[in-house]
Amino acid sequence: MDSRRAENGRKPGRRSPHQTKRTRISQPAKWHDPEKTAKSIGANGRVSHSTAEEIFMVRKLSLLLGLVLLASISARAQGFGDKVEAFGGYSFMHADSSPTANLNGWELAGEYKFADWLGGVADFDGHYGNGSSLHTYLFGPQVSWPARVSPFAHVLIGGAHVSAGGFSDSAFATAIGGGIDTRLAPGIYWRIIQGDYLPTHFGGAREDNVRVSTGIVFHF
Repeated sequence: MDSRRAENGRKPGRRSPHQTKRTRISQPAKWHDPEKTAKSIGANGRVSHSTAEEIFMVRKLSLLLGLVLLASISARAQGFGDKVEAFGGYSFMHADSSPTANLNGWELAGEYKFADWLGGVADFDGHYGNGSSLHTYLFGPQVSWPARVSPFAHVLIGGAHVSAGGFSDSAFATAIGGGIDTRLAPGIYWRIIQGDYLPTHFGGAREDNVRVSTGIVFHF
């Protein structure tokens, strides 16, 4: 036995440099593991789904903008005046996962005006990337300055749902932010920018997300 080892020219238990190395296969990471305090995102190796996600996002944006337009026509026909606003557009989210992720998606919001400067908002969005998806549904008050260029601010509360690599979770969410609208034509405004600090609480930990959106607002 010892002579064979000597002939091979290597110590017992030592691999030959010519032996094939095993390739490690990374396992899908979870957005958040409840058994640990670390946060994570999405599944690795999902690059092949990026094109499908982009097509899905474009289709949703088109559908949402169409729904906003139909809602505006219906509301005008029912004579709501300027009490209702509907917003639809593109949204970007910087997700405070581990590692952090930049997600693209859509946002749709409706507001009913109790006064020229005060309204109630229902806000929905979806963001996608790296094999993950994050949706929020938020409600709350919004104040604005009624003018051709109209700044606004809001505080919204509600929930969020994340799905990443076979893992999913729902949690409490809030949004604190505001933006600026400018009039393009009677009843039609461009939301130049809307920015929100949007914390979520998946698995008992807090994720300090940031959302930035732009799109079209219909007043009717």
